[in-house]
Amino acid sequence: MQTKSILTLAAALLLTSCSPRDYLTRRLAADLISASDPFKTPQQYVLQTGVVSNQTYVSPEYLVLEHHGWVSATTAPCPAGLVPPPCWDILLTPSGVDTVRTLIPAEDADKQSFAIPVARRELLNITGIAKQGNAAEVEFTWRWIPLNEIGAALYSSDLHSKSTVAFRAYDDGWRVILSPSHSGQSLDDALKNAEPAP
Repeated sequence: MQTKSILTLAAALLLTSCSPRDYLTRRLAADLISASDPFKTPQQYVLQTGVVSNQTYVSPEYLVLEHHGWVSATTAPCPAGLVPPPCWDILLTPSGVDTVRTLIPAEDADKQSFAIPVARRELLNITGIAKQGNAAEVEFTWRWIPLNEIGAALYSSDLHSKSTVAFRAYDDGWRVILSPSHSGQSLDDALKNAEPAP
């Protein structure tokens, strides 16, 4: 009876000494990536009205906004230092004012440049984990989920991206690397360097 009690106590001590974070599983990797600040931070689009360079005006984002009838543009003289010509005076249309007004704080309404939260990331799946000692690389796929009309116009949820991020085992379990390290890339870099996923 005493041997049984000792074995039960030893098993209980062993179980409590291991945490779920001690083993890098796909579920743990998904939870750590999804809960990280770089992954949770919404994508911001900076909309600039007023006089802009031709390079800014011909960007895909402005063409999409113009196609939806939210902005209009007319040629304008380039102020000193703004190149290449021609320059464009960008204005919000009445439809654009109605759309943007609900997405920005009231105190930003009179500004010529304002940040609009347009999309958030959604983790689709962990596609692989390569471990070597106390370091690992985790490959995952994700997509943008639009937060509003402008987000839906700029970001398609049908497009999937593939990223790889570094993980490291610490005394309290595995952690996703949030800042650049000697090996592997941070989650922020992994999201910026995402590739189209099949």
